[in-house]
Amino acid sequence: MEQAFKRTQILTNHLLQSSPSSQTLSSNACLSYSPPELSENYAFDIKDMRKLIDRHNLEERDWLFGLMKQSKLFNPKVRGGKVFVSPDYNQSMEQQREMTLKRIEYLLEKGAFKGWLTEKGEDIEMRKFAGFEVCSIYDHSLFTKLGVHFFLWGGAIQFFGTKHHHDKWLRDTENYWIKGCFAMTELGHGSNVRGIETVTTYDSNTGEFVINTPCESAQKYWIGGAANHATHTVVFSQLHINGTNQGVHAFIVQIRDADGNISPNIRIVDCGHKIGLNGVDNGQIWFDNVRVPRENLLNSVADVSPDGKYLSSIENPDQRFAAFMAPLTVGRINIAISSVYQSKVALATSIRYALTRRAFSLKQNEPEVLLLDYPSHQRRLFPLVAKTYAMSFAANYLKMLYVKRTPQSNKTIHIVSSSFKATFTWNNMQILQECREACGGQGLKTENRVGQLKGEYDVQSTFEGDNLILMQQVSKALFAEYMAAQKRNKVFKGLGLEHMNKPCPVIPLQLTSTTLRCSQFQMDALCLRERDLLNRFVADVSKCKAKGESSEQAFMMCYELAQDLGKAFSDRAIFQTFVDAETTLPAGSLKDVLGTLRSLYALICIEDVSFLQYGYLSVDNGANVRREITKLCTELRPHALALVSSFGIPDAFLGPIAFNWIEANAWSSV
Repeated sequence: MEQAFKRTQILTNHLLQSSPSSQTLSSNACLSYSPPELSENYAFDIKDMRKLIDRHNLEERDWLFGLMKQSKLFNPKVRGGKVFVSPDYNQSMEQQREMTLKRIEYLLEKGAFKGWLTEKGEDIEMRKFAGFEVCSIYDHSLFTKLGVHFFLWGGAIQFFGTKHHHDKWLRDTENYWIKGCFAMTELGHGSNVRGIETVTTYDSNTGEFVINTPCESAQKYWIGGAANHATHTVVFSQLHINGTNQGVHAFIVQIRDADGNISPNIRIVDCGHKIGLNGVDNGQIWFDNVRVPRENLLNSVADVSPDGKYLSSIENPDQRFAAFMAPLTVGRINIAISSVYQSKVALATSIRYALTRRAFSLKQNEPEVLLLDYPSHQRRLFPLVAKTYAMSFAANYLKMLYVKRTPQSNKTIHIVSSSFKATFTWNNMQILQECREACGGQGLKTENRVGQLKGEYDVQSTFEGDNLILMQQVSKALFAEYMAAQKRNKVFKGLGLEHMNKPCPVIPLQLTSTTLRCSQFQMDALCLRERDLLNRFVADVSKCKAKGESSEQAFMMCYELAQDLGKAFSDRAIFQTFVDAETTLPAGSLKDVLGTLRSLYALICIEDVSFLQYGYLSVDNGANVRREITKLCTELRPHALALVSSFGIPDAFLGPIAFNWIEANAWSSV
């Protein structure tokens, strides 16, 4: 009570500008900015840390950053004696769209996209990932418009098409002579692609497919690039041959000529203003007996002969649909990865600000305390730093899983990308909100980026699949793995489920600091939760089915367990990538700091309510976990600047409050 009284008195004195012994007013010295580099030390080499978390194509990334900084198209502005680049969100929607297009054309002219569609191999795949990550740091609209063109339109031709499609379309797409979009989503169907209502028939007399929008709910909706700039699109449609619906297929359709005139029998309108992403021209499309040549069917999975016979080597429609959709996971992967980089921008900005912004004195006539020296501020931000490092390692794992893909690994890629996309984008929105609040009123200013990023990236929770649905897909896949292992009476293999073959881990009755920081304990705790929730999920679904419910109904009724299981799988899988990254390092300060971060990430996962809800932790042990998290945050305080500097984001791409925020807001600057 005595300490609380002292604290109240300090706050009162501060607000009233009074002394406890005198009412005489005294002037305070003006605040001044001191760069954190003058007082903060680096215990490890930040270049080595950046290599570890960015992993690949560092030179290409820095080159692309440089291209953006040197062009007026990227809206350079001077604040506090430094140049910052970010889109001008005060522009109208139409102006933002034109600027996005001009930026793409500038980067194209500089060779930024060379080989993205015409070269093959792991090197070009990783270079492409690096390029998209840099573009996402600058602007979500730039990232999205490029993603639609290269990964969705271009990727559809690469993966769904065959050689004659590649020869005809890929080079022109890479050179941006053709501007592509991707017409899958409809007004009435988003995540449920199999339910789309656009209908295509085949006219054997002319050798053409005829595409129709049969009802208003079948209109293509949210199609990025369609409203203004796209010349062509890949249309996803139900294919009806001789009265039989053969399922969803993809067709190349020209929607505009080179002069921007909309093609006959096609109607396009603008989706309108959005809460973010206004540099992308999303449109709605209707097709009225639109005819395209037979060769415009992307036919890697199925084809139609000139006389109208349906041909496919995959007879089972479910397997055919799965094969057809498998390549689309790259869009989900890109969204997951880009969200990690927005978390880095927000954390680098808010932590640098907290290293120079002060609030309240603990004793009279003493300097005010740095925000980041408050334990509450450390507890607010450092777990998010640990989470972002964990996501960085997981993102690198996901990229390698994709570039080394085989037909046998498609299922794993789908499950892991679904899990990580949901987890990363949810985490990103949490991080952006917390960083916005941690920056106080400055977090509201668009130029400081953090608040603006919330509106720009909110859409990622439903982009390329609603996160809740993705997590349910993950749990269904784990259910299938469990049932298959039981049926074959074989061990679990793949998806990291090998821990299910071992004895069930046991959490000690009393958790000490040493135990809580042990990586084996941390892994055991995360595996225990995943194992138990999978067993519970299988049991509950099986009970529902035993009562006569269908499989789908049973899964729906167990949705809460499905969400908890999906999160448990994701947390364990991400943690494994953290451990793997740590084990590559030799002993030294870099490994020591990374070990502290790894422990912090593990414990914030273990702090999750599910560990108490399902009885894995006692209340006392839950309290021990919370205390240890606070200790870890304190230990990371000396490394704060080094940890965010290791993100490798140039100063120009952060907000002005990350640097001299006093000068940035001075009369001479504004």
